[in-house]
Formats: sequence, C-alpha cells, structure tokens
Amino acid sequence: MLYWIIILIEVVDYGFSQVLSWLNIKASKRPIPKILEGLYDEESYRKQQAYFRANKRVGFWLSLVSTIATIGVFAFGGFGWLDGVVREWTDSDILRTLLYMGVLGVASWLIDLPFDIYDTFVIEERFGFNKTTPKLYIIDTLKSALLSIVLGGGLLALVVWIYGLTHEWFWLLAWGVMALVMLVIQYFYSVLLVPLFNKQTPLEPGELRDAIEAFVSKVDFKLKNIYVIDGSKRSAHSNAYFTGWGRQKRIVLYDTLIENLTTEEIVGVLAHEIGHYKHHHIIQSLIVGLLTTLVTFYLFGLVIDSPTIAAAAGSSEPSFYVNLTVFSMLYTPLSMLLGIVSNVWSRKNERQADQFAREHGVGEDEATALKKLSAKSLSNLTPHPFVVFTSHSHPTLKERVENLMK
Repeated sequence: MLYWIIILIEVVDYGFSQVLSWLNIKASKRPIPKILEGLYDEESYRKQQAYFRANKRVGFWLSLVSTIATIGVFAFGGFGWLDGVVREWTDSDILRTLLYMGVLGVASWLIDLPFDIYDTFVIEERFGFNKTTPKLYIIDTLKSALLSIVLGGGLLALVVWIYGLTHEWFWLLAWGVMALVMLVIQYFYSVLLVPLFNKQTPLEPGELRDAIEAFVSKVDFKLKNIYVIDGSKRSAHSNAYFTGWGRQKRIVLYDTLIENLTTEEIVGVLAHEIGHYKHHHIIQSLIVGLLTTLVTFYLFGLVIDSPTIAAAAGSSEPSFYVNLTVFSMLYTPLSMLLGIVSNVWSRKNERQADQFAREHGVGEDEATALKKLSAKSLSNLTPHPFVVFTSHSHPTLKERVENLMK
C-alpha cells in the first residue's frame, strides 16, 4: 500500500504543477491591466510572451524527465539496489549515507544539467540576459559542487553521527545542529559565501550613497554597510537584498540595478527592504523556518527506524539514508501545504513592506522601479490568481503598484 501511495504522490505532484503551468499560460494571454499599460510596446510584449513560453517549455520537460526518473527508480527497486551496493562497500553508517546520497545527488545533477545549460546559453542568451561565459559557468559549477560536498556532506555526516548516538532524541539534537548552522549562515552569508562567487565592493561616496544614508537616518534605521555586487558578469537581471544582522547587517545592490534605476527609485526599493526589518519580518521568517525544520525532524524521527518505510523502497532493512529518501517523498503533500501557507504569509509581509515605503514618501518611486524592473526582465504581468495563491511569495505587480500609488 505504501509503495502505491508514494507513486500516487509523485504523479499527483507532477500533475498539480502542470495544471498551474497551464493556468498561467492561459492567463498570460489576457490584456495587460490598465495601470500597467505602456510597460511594453507591441514588439516588447511579443518578446515577453515568447520568453515566458520558452521558459515554460523547459520547465515542462525538466519536470517530466525528473518525475519519470524518480518514479522509475523507485518503482523498479533502484533505491533498494543502491542500498545493497553501498552496504558491500563499507560497514560505516556515515560512509554509507554519504555514498548513497552522493550517488543520488550526482544523478539529479546530471538530469538537471542539460536543461540548465540550455536555459543559460540558449534562452537567456536569445533574450539578451545571459552574461555568463562557458568558463565562468564551469567554475561556478565546480565551486557549487565543492561547497555541497564540504558543507552539505559535513552536515549530513554530523547528523548521521548524532543518529548513531541516540535514536530516541536524534530528531531534537539534529534539529539543534541544523538551527545553529542556519543562524551562522544567516549571519555570515554575505561575508563567507557570497565572495566565493561574486565580488562585493563598498558603495562609493556620491549622490546615491548620500540619498540612502539620508533616508535610513530619516526612518531611524542603523545601516553603514552598503555594498555593490558584480551581478552583471552573469546576468542582466537586477536585484537588491539585505542580509545578516548586528554588525554584519548590510545591503547589497546589484550593479545592474544601479544602471537601470534612478537614485530616487533605488531609495524606493531600499525603503521596501527596510520595511521588512521594521516589521520584524526577517526574524519572524527565521523563527518560522526553525519551527518548520523542527517539525520535519520530529516526523522523520517517527519513521527513521521503520522496516515498512525501507521495504517500500526495496530494502531488506531500515537505514538512515533509505528511510530519509522515502520520507522526503512522503513529505511532499505536507511540504506543498506548508508552501501555500508560507506564500500567503509572505505576500502579507510584502504588502506591509510596500506600505512602509508609501508611508515614508517613496511609494511612487518604488512603483516606478518595480515597473522598470518587470519590463526589463520580461515578467508576466497577468499570472493566474490560483497560481499566485499557491506559488507566489509576492503580490502581483498590478496589486503592488495600485497599493504604492494610493
């Protein structure tokens, strides 16, 4: 029964994602809302529609291939077969887990790789977004792989070691380790991880820095670390974000953002981000993430030693890695539900952050910035309401502009 439940979950998950995609494609043909008219001229709108559909086609084939591969490996006992192989190689639970999860990770990466290459060097190139060279792509891939091996593998080994110490309290101790890692990464992300891929330089004195410092002083927000990141070496897309807290709190502006927006518009975007801090959204998100992780570890702790879970994958006895693999598949419906709740909550926070910008006199500047960035990135202006409800962490551009222009 569990065997068929898991296959059903995979099929339903795939079907649900395709329904969302179909609804969005259908909705993309609707007229552009009046408040956004003029964002695209006729030629740009045709380009946006082509870009949108090209991405949907790649997403469709990647999802189809991944689903078929997952169901195929599970249905024909591939996970159980791999379990038998790693058991012959070593008696160490830690090494078995690293080998088993490593093989699955490499297999998943090989499935994703051709689609990612096509997306980067064909679609993004065709529509003028790609700035990544083949050399830089290879270097990024190697760095990401090394980071996954060192951080991911190290953390996984530590969790398995804890499991070897105590099965009863494994879930709580493992969650404690994971919580500590999440806090450290949040604090040092921009200092330790970002420099591995991008160069960050302090924003030079001038009109933009003066305007930012004047605004943060006006809203009583302590911020001295303002950096520019060289995002243009990979993509023409723009972004800005806050990271860290305390002494490590900093704002990072993409160089493409500075190129595309005026000083007033950049201040409007930053006002939105400051609004998140003022409403304590950052710490709330961290707490929610920690609690969600706690629940996940607790549920995994309930089935980690289950022979039934292992048998569903074709294994003769339970193990940390096989039971984790099956659990991750069973967890899919709950993950989907939590994702919907998280998106509803996230959209509420985004509205509050927009309201903060509006209340401090830069709402129209933020609205203009959002419209510029959306047009520059060829964003879909008419997503389906159900897709927004289930999948979007931000309100639609139409809703945000209407609220900011009040």
